[in-house]
Parts: sequence; C-alpha cells; structure tokens
Amino acid sequence: MSTSTPQKFEFQAEISQLLEIVTHSIYTEKEIFVRELVSNAADALEKLRHTQLTEKDIFDDKLELEINVTTDDKAKTITIQDFGIGMTRAELVENLGTIAHSGSKAFLKAIGENEAKNTSLIGQFGVGFYSAFMVAQSVKVYSRSWRQDEPGHVWSSDGSGSYEIEESEGERRGTKIVIKLKEDCADFAQDWKVKEILERYSAFVSYPINLNAKRVNTIQALWLRNKNEIKDEEYTEFYKFQAHAYDEPRLRLHFSADAPLAINALLFVPKDNTEKLGFSRLEASVSLYCRKVLIEAKPKDLLPEWLRFLKGVVDSEDLPLNLSRETMQDKALIEKLNKVITKRFLKFLEEEAKNRIDGYNEFYAEFGIFLKEGAAMDFTHKDQLVKLLRFESSLTEKGKTTSLADYVSRMGSEQKEIYYLVGPNRAAIESGPYLEGFKARNLEVLFCYEAVDEYVMNNVREFDGKKLTAADHADVKLSELPKPEGGLSEAEVEALGKWIKDTLGERVSEVKASDRLVDSPVLALNADKFMSPHMRRMMKAMNKDGAESPLRVNLEINPRHAVLTHLHALHTANPDKAKLVAEQLLDNALISAGLLDDATAMVARLNKLLESV
Repeated sequence: MSTSTPQKFEFQAEISQLLEIVTHSIYTEKEIFVRELVSNAADALEKLRHTQLTEKDIFDDKLELEINVTTDDKAKTITIQDFGIGMTRAELVENLGTIAHSGSKAFLKAIGENEAKNTSLIGQFGVGFYSAFMVAQSVKVYSRSWRQDEPGHVWSSDGSGSYEIEESEGERRGTKIVIKLKEDCADFAQDWKVKEILERYSAFVSYPINLNAKRVNTIQALWLRNKNEIKDEEYTEFYKFQAHAYDEPRLRLHFSADAPLAINALLFVPKDNTEKLGFSRLEASVSLYCRKVLIEAKPKDLLPEWLRFLKGVVDSEDLPLNLSRETMQDKALIEKLNKVITKRFLKFLEEEAKNRIDGYNEFYAEFGIFLKEGAAMDFTHKDQLVKLLRFESSLTEKGKTTSLADYVSRMGSEQKEIYYLVGPNRAAIESGPYLEGFKARNLEVLFCYEAVDEYVMNNVREFDGKKLTAADHADVKLSELPKPEGGLSEAEVEALGKWIKDTLGERVSEVKASDRLVDSPVLALNADKFMSPHMRRMMKAMNKDGAESPLRVNLEINPRHAVLTHLHALHTANPDKAKLVAEQLLDNALISAGLLDDATAMVARLNKLLESV
C-alpha cells in the first residue's frame, strides 16, 4: 500500500537506449530473463549474508535466505522475490534509473565505438535486470532495505522512457519483481515452463529456489565443494543428474585452479563409449558455468573435439560474458580455458596410466580411439597424447599392451625406427608373412587393429626421435641374417625372378629375393608409396577415387622355401603349370596383404592345379 504520491522520473538517455538495445537486439532467447533475475536475487542474498557478519541491527532478520518464484497464468504475471539486501529509494534510482552502477555507460560506449562488434562487446555490464522488458508490459519492483529505519518502496515502469517510485507499506526485507507479461509472452506464466528454465539454468544456485512453494534446486554444486568431503555416492548422483545418465562414471577428475584463470571443474568419463557401440557421434557435454549459473550447456569450443566423450561442469568466475550469457565474447579467454582444462585432464590420465595400470587399460580399450584422434589432429597436445597411446605388440601377451616409451626402452642400440603392422586382429598379423623377418631379428613390432591406426601413425610420424615405420613398407631395410644352407643360388634367384616378372606382367612392379621371409614362400609389398594396402581398403569401402586404380605390387620371394625351389625346376620343365603356380603364389601374397578383391580367377586356377595332382 502506498503512503505517498508517486514521483515520476525520466530514464537517463543512456538507459532508454539500453532498453531499446536489450529488447530488440541482444537476447535471442527470451527465457533468459528468468535466469538473469534469479542470478541477481542470489547476489542480493549473498550480499545480505556478508552484511549479517558485520551488522547486528538488520530488518526482518528471521527471514529465510531463499528465492521464491510465483506464476499466475490467469493474471499473466511472474514474480521473483528474494529476502536479500534490499534497496532504499536512493538505491532504486541509482541502480535502476541511472548509469551509476549498472555499467550501462561503458556498455553503450563500447557499442558506439564499434557497432560491427556489438554482440562480442556486450559483457561484464550488470544490466541483466533490463532483460525483463523483453517480455513485460510493465515491471514493478518492490524493495525494502536491510536497514531498520528505511521504508519500503515500489519502482514501476513500462520501459517506454520513464519510471515512478513511491513508498509502499508492509514490504518484507529484500526485493520482489512483478512482471506483467505481454500477450505473446504469456507462456512464461505457466508453472511447467518456468520450472524447465530454472532446472536448466539455475539448478546449482546456492540458495533455495521455490517455484509456487515447491523447491526446484535440490542438487548441490559439487564442483565448488572440497573433494575430500564428498562421498562417491554423491559424485555418482551428480553425474547421473548432469549427464542424464543411468550408468556409473568410469573415471572422475575434480580440480580447481587460480592461475591463469579461476577454475572449478568436475569432469567424468562415462562407463561406455556409445560411439563404439554404433550410436551417433557424441556432442560436447561439459557445461560451462559462471558462479554456478549456467552459461552454455554444450559449448563447442570449451574443449577439443576429441574430448567430446567427457561429461561434467567447468565454472569460471573470470569469464566476461555477453549480456544473454549465450556466447563467450573473449575468444582468447576461452582458448586459455580450453588449454588449462585439457592439459589437466591429460596429466590426470598420465597419473592413471602410471598408478592404476589395469584401470587405465580398461579406459583405453573403451576410449582410446579418441586419444588417437587427438594424437593425429591436435598439434598443441600431441606430445602428451602420444605418450598415452597403447598397442599390443609381438613381445606382449595377447590382450596386454605397451606404450611407445616402453617400446623404445626395449630397442637395441642399432634400431632406429619403431615398427608397426596394421591388421584386423593379432592372429591375422602373426600368421602373415610380414612379421617373420622381424621375429627372426628379435625386432618388436606394434600391432594396430583399428581402421584409424594407419592414419594416426602417418600423422604422429615419430616418437622420441624414432620414426614410426610400417613393417610391410617396401622401403624397410633389415640387417643381414646368416644364410641357411640349401635353397636357390643367386644366379637361380635372378633367373627365376625375371621369369616370374615376365610371367605376371603388369601385376607386379618388381620381383626380388626377400630378407624378411623365413617360413613363407612369398610376400607382396605395396608399390604405391602414396596409398598403402590398408588405405586402399578403406577408400574402396568408402567408394573413394583411387581405390579402383590398377594394383601393382613388389613381390618378394624366399629362395630357401621348397615351393620356390620346385617352381624353379618346374618353370623350365612345365612352363604352363609353372605359370599357374606363379599366379597362385601372387594371389596368396595378395590375400595375406588384404589386397585380393576378386577370388573368382583364383578358384578356377586352383581347380586346374588340383586336376594335375
């Protein structure tokens, strides 16, 4: 109830301009006004809490520190009330009608200097209150200061250029904002609509938020608590709430930092990699908060793309945000956030790999594909990522993996390269001919089973000064081994090689004796330096250009193998049958290399050879 005549004030020109901009330019989602006003209410409660520590004589001291939101769909109003610090008459004029504390002058000055960057310049200006005029026919602000001798007042405006202030009896301490909604914004007077907005943006505000007398925010902002005081069950509950998950997290990282930015982060690795299970590509799911108020639920630039499997929260007080808090205006700051969080998570994985080996290997089996993606594409974090890669090898047991660092530690002084082979599984690699020469020389070979591995190795290129080299590459040079007795002479090898080359024609680029083969008669090496066999298979699967180009290989033969010694005798005694054998040997080699696309001719040839048995 008013006890005085309303006094009318004109908004300062800057405020009128501000209202015009806020209403028509800045906010693309009108629902943001709820978040802004609730955030302001939380600030008012926090100021009162601090005041209570130093002042004894506080008006209405028994009131709960809470925020009450009330909707009335019939009257088309929404009311947001706090029992916080409150405002005097002078403070209402100063905070809501002038530029003194609102930051509006700096905001407008920045816009005037560079209109092209309006959306990126709007920030750190405390003008969130004016967002109410996006949806309001009129706004009334009832407020009473914490000071005992100050009366209550009501501030009212329709945002058109002026406002009125008058005394109001019976006001409680704090501020109550009553918004009469425009016709096209009447849905903001619906309980369900406001509940959804509060749960999305204000779920972690420190003070209770009640919507029509029902508590909305029941989950604590765990990331701001001391991790030593949090139980595993609380972490799991928070993870399920934040990530909309049903499983329990596989790993969690809870940390805070003061420099170069003030950061509180709580990150989770889910139990399963849903991309691996065949679901759609994951989206960024680490939400960005500023002082417990949601800024963006799925910010794309907060973390690198390869960390899209992470869930959780990052809260930074240092973010200068645009007025709607929808986009971050300072790209350099976000890049700094990205770098700090990524390096901290990689350090965490390094600690896991060192101290909890089995747990890390289980994580890697599920999420290693993302680390490989980062190692191949993220130059900034490449060195840390490469150290985290794991592979089975010719010296590990089945199912056991090794790091590149451990591989290097086992290398002999003469070895200059790290060797690897790409294949569908361990059995296929071990039964193929490409490993024989390396096993004979006790050279370790990494086993790569995933389609992306060859791409990763080609992009990583080296580790600890050692080049990563495909063991089936034609240019690999191996040391000499003592030559066993028997087999073909050099002259016989040369003659047989020439005959095989002439017989097979364009299908082979070169035929020569192999220093790799021990137990197998032949092997095929890709003659195309720019397209490996594995790459050809991938391109064929994707119907890419180049996959159907004529295939030519280098064929290496084992002069000590019985098949070759028999072929040498056969190629002069029975050239026709020898030709069938030579063609079959090539197809056998292509099968081992995964390069035989059509086996029709091979089957017909085998049947012909069987006829002569």
